[in-house]
Amino acid sequence: MAQFRKFGNPGPLGLSAFALTTFVLSLHNGGIGQKLGSPPNVVVGLAFFYGGLCQLLAGMWEFAAGNTFGATAFSSYGGFWMSYAAILTPWFGVLDALEAAGSTVTSHALGIFLLGWAIMTFIFFLATLRTNLGMCLLFAFLDITFILLCAGEWNSKPRVSQAGGYFGMFTALIAWYIAASDLIGHHNSFFALPNPSLAPRSSQRAINDPDHKTEEID
Repeated sequence: MAQFRKFGNPGPLGLSAFALTTFVLSLHNGGIGQKLGSPPNVVVGLAFFYGGLCQLLAGMWEFAAGNTFGATAFSSYGGFWMSYAAILTPWFGVLDALEAAGSTVTSHALGIFLLGWAIMTFIFFLATLRTNLGMCLLFAFLDITFILLCAGEWNSKPRVSQAGGYFGMFTALIAWYIAASDLIGHHNSFFALPNPSLAPRSSQRAINDPDHKTEEID
């Protein structure tokens, strides 16, 4: 007889990978990393393997668990981190080619790259309006982060990019909180972290009471 094994929740892994990589990069975008003497390229390893590979794997397991939104979001941002790491890695030659074309071309190219992710993030934000407060805030602040970073690169305004770094740090903290709320509960700790639902009350009743039947409207 075939045996079926229930999958664990890949969400905390994807959120943690996103949070840590975003936090480290945002520390440098905000200027704090430089003040501490940390080189910006320290994020490359994280972007390839934690924010990139681990988040991509979390996205694939979300597909297996039947969560299309989680799968699309985690896989997309895993791809974002890998592509960003490729830009910063000399072996790929992306940044060298851009810099050879001039600083203006580099700024505009990176601005377009970030603009695309700002648009994608806004689409994800619209898909979180009836999920929970944490996810809604996460994508709202992430979209603001991408918009500020895009504007800072496009106009060569370091202070705008620095503001994007601070928003990115706050975004990372939200992602960590959501991951912690999934990991920490009364089954394994002395407390649970709240994450209020934004779903309509009828949907919440259906989840809490599987035998509850809603009237169909033709």
